[in-house]
Amino acid sequence: MRKILQGLGVLVFLIGVSGAIDHLWYQPLFGIVLNSFNRFVIPNVSFLQEYALFANLAVAALGGALVLAMEALAPERRG
Repeated sequence: MRKILQGLGVLVFLIGVSGAIDHLWYQPLFGIVLNSFNRFVIPNVSFLQEYALFANLAVAALGGALVLAMEALAPERRG
């Protein structure tokens, strides 16, 4: 379960970074998946429209925090 949540965290991180890149410039790679937050959520929430870059970076930070939290919960490896 930890690895699944880590994978989800990586995906959320990539969605946030890709949305920030798409907001500043153009991001052509995996646009329908990686820019989903930037294209489907932000236009429908009026508060986020004003702070689109901040919202995308917050999504990236949440994804990074999820990855780090799951890594902290990893069982200790014995050598």
